[in-house]
Amino acid sequence: MLTALRRRVLAASAAALALAGGAFLVPGPARADDVRLSQQDVLRTLDVDDAWRLTKGRGVTVAVLDSGVDPDHRDLAGSVVTGRDFTTGANPRGVQPVRLHGTYMASLIAGHGHGPGGADGIVGIAPEARVLSVRVILEDEEPGFRTFNSDARYEAVVAKGIRYAVDHGAEVINLSLSKDMPTKDERTAIRYAISKGVVLVAAAGNEGAGKRTAPYSYPAAIPGVISVAAVTSTLRRASFSNRNSSVMVAAPGVDVLGAGPGDEYWVGRGTSQATALVSGVAALIKSRYPRMSPALVAQALTSSPARKGPYNTGTGFGVVNAYRALSVAATLARHRATASGTGVQNPLRAVRPAANDQDPIVVVRRDTGAILLYGAVALGAFAGSGAGVAVILVLSRRARRREREEDDALPPAPWPTGLPT
Repeated sequence: MLTALRRRVLAASAAALALAGGAFLVPGPARADDVRLSQQDVLRTLDVDDAWRLTKGRGVTVAVLDSGVDPDHRDLAGSVVTGRDFTTGANPRGVQPVRLHGTYMASLIAGHGHGPGGADGIVGIAPEARVLSVRVILEDEEPGFRTFNSDARYEAVVAKGIRYAVDHGAEVINLSLSKDMPTKDERTAIRYAISKGVVLVAAAGNEGAGKRTAPYSYPAAIPGVISVAAVTSTLRRASFSNRNSSVMVAAPGVDVLGAGPGDEYWVGRGTSQATALVSGVAALIKSRYPRMSPALVAQALTSSPARKGPYNTGTGFGVVNAYRALSVAATLARHRATASGTGVQNPLRAVRPAANDQDPIVVVRRDTGAILLYGAVALGAFAGSGAGVAVILVLSRRARRREREEDDALPPAPWPTGLPT
């Protein structure tokens, strides 16, 4: 049985690095089946029931770069591997991490519920996926929060976390966090992840209220990263969600229920939640098509929205649909990045002549000096002929003018006489 739904406010908005979504929780007793019932609108919007007929994410590891994940929560137990903590030293010795935001995000990605058949509690988009927890951020209520955001030791934690996740088997990396400016280390780490076939999903940011074009948020705005906006239950852009040209897709981000540490449940809003949901869909794709490149996973996601419309900076290509994304991925998986078959040259091997092609290759070397000389002569001739034509035209005009002047100088002819009147 669920003990309570608690209400708190999580608002990490430090200048250096911030959680990309707040969480707002409602107190009061509730049964576990109330939690699952409260998830139905979000699950229905993403069409996960149809997607689960194909895959539930088995075999995929999703790295959650966040504030830490509670591995003992009943809806995540057995699915979480606790990785490295890159914030060590920020909190005073002996202080335990809160792990609220990270647990919340992990549950939306890979929560498997609990009880008979896992029918109670939170179920994530990829309930059979594994979570690699990498702590790269503190929450604002932790005593070391200010130190973490001001100490140069922690400037590269996100980049280090990305590399760590890649090297420890992650196929998808969830980045429900944001900052104002990217670093060279982050760009390099993202390039490294993509080169290894890892999909990166990040929050577009929550500074969009009242702004026609909100500031860009990083790492979401770095090329190669899937930037996610938040929408309401009516599939309209949430007022807080950043609006800019980096936004690629959208997902529900208002009144989204998730798990918290200590078997709690939280409901909140933000592009963090939307990002976690899209990471879950990406995990489904990678589970079904493990070798699919990040670019093709992004194409499957952007091609999936049920409501087709032109791209816009508020919701990108639209709200992701898990089943349609898997269907598009199935089509993309039949194609190769390079051609194959008879007569196709492997680009990794040197070109060799065919067996019946023994004639030597004739290499024609062109004398560039002669070409320049002949070109100059031709241009000179053309210019000369043009000048000659111009002289002829001038002379002919002068001759006609002289004839007219001579005709005007002659006396007028006498009026004819002897004609009948």
